[in-house]
Amino acid sequence: MRSLLGTVQILTVQRIIETGYVLTDGENEILLHANEAAEHLEENQQVDVFLYEDKKGQVVATMEIPTIRFDQYDWVEVVEVVPSLGVFVNIGIQKEMLVSSDDLPLFQNVWPTIGDKLYVKLDTDKRGRLIAKPATEHIFDQEREDAPENVLNHPISGHVYRTSREGSAIFTEEGYRGFIHQSERKEEPRLGQWVKGRIIDVKGDGTINVSLRPLKQVGMVEDADRILEHLESEGGVMPFSDKSDPIDIKDTFHISKAAFKRAMGKLMKEGKVEQRDGKTYLK
Repeated sequence: MRSLLGTVQILTVQRIIETGYVLTDGENEILLHANEAAEHLEENQQVDVFLYEDKKGQVVATMEIPTIRFDQYDWVEVVEVVPSLGVFVNIGIQKEMLVSSDDLPLFQNVWPTIGDKLYVKLDTDKRGRLIAKPATEHIFDQEREDAPENVLNHPISGHVYRTSREGSAIFTEEGYRGFIHQSERKEEPRLGQWVKGRIIDVKGDGTINVSLRPLKQVGMVEDADRILEHLESEGGVMPFSDKSDPIDIKDTFHISKAAFKRAMGKLMKEGKVEQRDGKTYLK
């Protein structure tokens, strides 16, 4: 009977009991608890049910049919994070399904958090238990749509489905596959995070490059505000100037040296800061 786990079956109500219904396929008896029944059932009535394993390890039925199968993917929401195991997702039934830590990024700071969404299907672990398995790059490549050339600079939103230090891959509302290079983000987004950006390139294969950074004019204002906040927190002086090392600037302000110089130029022009002896002072 465990071979039926994760499948939708048409079963017959064999008898009604105090806690619900006993269903049968002619050979096996399977419990459908009262709170798993979408309606009142009668004996000999046939019902469509999804079979899963409860906390006691018993195969049970529910009339709540999930949108994912062993060969069918869907976006599901993360409802719990357990660092030693992975994350649990809501697939539409009362039991939450585990996405194993083996299928999550190495660094937990970019693991999904509650509310993020993953594109998964059903699978089983080594012990035969149902789990949720994230889609591979091959699946996204099969399901994506080609982006038209006229969307350059358009705003775009989507879920991150792959993370790395080099960049992040997203799948957008329109079905486009996008890549965010690490230079086009201020910090690495989480797996499953919903991000908003703009299209900066449409490639020949129909995929897009995306930036999570604002346009230079807007970004310069934000970067200048960040520098001012840092100066104030450091008592009005910081060991940074136009000649500072780009890596030190990146590590402290999460912006490039070019963006730092633009923001510093704005602040000096406004008379808010001054530079001398390799340092910047709040005026």
